Amino acid sequence: MQIGGITMELGKALGSDITLDGLAADFDAVFLGIGLGNTNALGIEGEELGGVVDAVKFIADLRQTDDLTKLPVGRNVVVIGGGMTAIDAAVQSKLLGAENVTLVYRRSQDKMPASEYEQHLAQSKGVHIMSGVAPVSLIGEGHVAAIELAYTDENAKPTGETFTLPADQVFKAIGQVFDEVAGLDTDGRKIKVTGAGRTSRAGVWAGGDCTAGEDLTVVAVSEGRDAAEDIHASLMG
Repeated sequence: MQIGGITMELGKALGSDITLDGLAADFDAVFLGIGLGNTNALGIEGEELGGVVDAVKFIADLRQTDDLTKLPVGRNVVVIGGGMTAIDAAVQSKLLGAENVTLVYRRSQDKMPASEYEQHLAQSKGVHIMSGVAPVSLIGEGHVAAIELAYTDENAKPTGETFTLPADQVFKAIGQVFDEVAGLDTDGRKIKVTGAGRTSRAGVWAGGDCTAGEDLTVVAVSEGRDAAEDIHASLMG
């Protein structure tokens, strides 16, 4: 921000505090780098219990805190998911002092979205990866105390055979929900773009996790760069 000419307006959400129509009327170009919204719900009994946490929020709090001792972590942590966010939450929980950290994934381990390198890194830190299991319910009174899991078949469907694990903290990391932006075409569940991030609306660009493509930081950075260059070329005629 030290280069000047940049204004930050905080505490405003697209769709409630500000609108795309309003932004388009006030500015020559708009770039949307809004990422994704909330983590998908598990849709199982006990999800409302204390200690059941959005893994994305946990990672955000971890990155922004000045005092790691104030970040609560359980003794028996279970992370539900198989992507990079799940791995990150599991590893960081272990580094913060969790005694037991188990990552559960409904398919076989070779089908986990997280890379083999990240999987091995997690295991080297003491994270136990349990594949071929899916959550059935969360157990506790006011606060989670255990998780009921079911073994799954080759199609990731529960077989009916269940078991429980102690869990005083459960992280949800099963993908995020895209908050649709009114007035823009979508590709699947994300914003449709062409070229260097051009959306279906003239004067509006987008990039990063809110658009179709790989959900990687390096990809998001390159998309922001490409869109900036295209915006500059468009405004300069």
